Amino acid sequence: MSNRPSFVAKRVPILDRSINKNRGNEINVAAFAFLFSEMLQYAQKRANGIQDLEKRLSDFGYRVGIRVLELQVARDKPNRRENRVLGILYFIHSNVWKSLFGKQADSLEKGTENDDEYMISDNEPQISKFISIPKELSVLNAAAFIAGIVEAVLDGSQFPARVSAHSTGTDQFPLRTTLLIKFDKSGM
Repeated sequence: MSNRPSFVAKRVPILDRSINKNRGNEINVAAFAFLFSEMLQYAQKRANGIQDLEKRLSDFGYRVGIRVLELQVARDKPNRRENRVLGILYFIHSNVWKSLFGKQADSLEKGTENDDEYMISDNEPQISKFISIPKELSVLNAAAFIAGIVEAVLDGSQFPARVSAHSTGTDQFPLRTTLLIKFDKSGM
């Protein structure tokens, strides 16, 4: 006889569950903040400067971005690949951002100087809300992690690009961050 009470339902293995069914589940913000803080400390101990630290954060984000793309495509666009630059940017701006941060990015803009540049802005990025950066690292932008995620989604979608994070704070939104996306000529 089993030690399990008779009223406990049998759990379905995770691989047999529908990926759309778990869509509403959200990660606890405190857990995310703790994990990101630990990742930031890990990268900081191994970095030789601020640019190296941002590169390491971007590399971590790239690894996450590959998995995010796989999951989002399976959920939202099965058997369909986006083949337009604006389509993939809108997919990132809305679907990917919403799955990662619970809201759409605040703006998606085309660069005024170059035709191959676009910008995605977030007025209050989740990444920056719960960390404090020491004064000696004041120019560090922790959103390099998000830039890595976006770059991986673009690369995985066959739109090679370089993505960099820039602090563009204002009086109203001091944490505002803009991701500058510069597409390779082959992707345009």
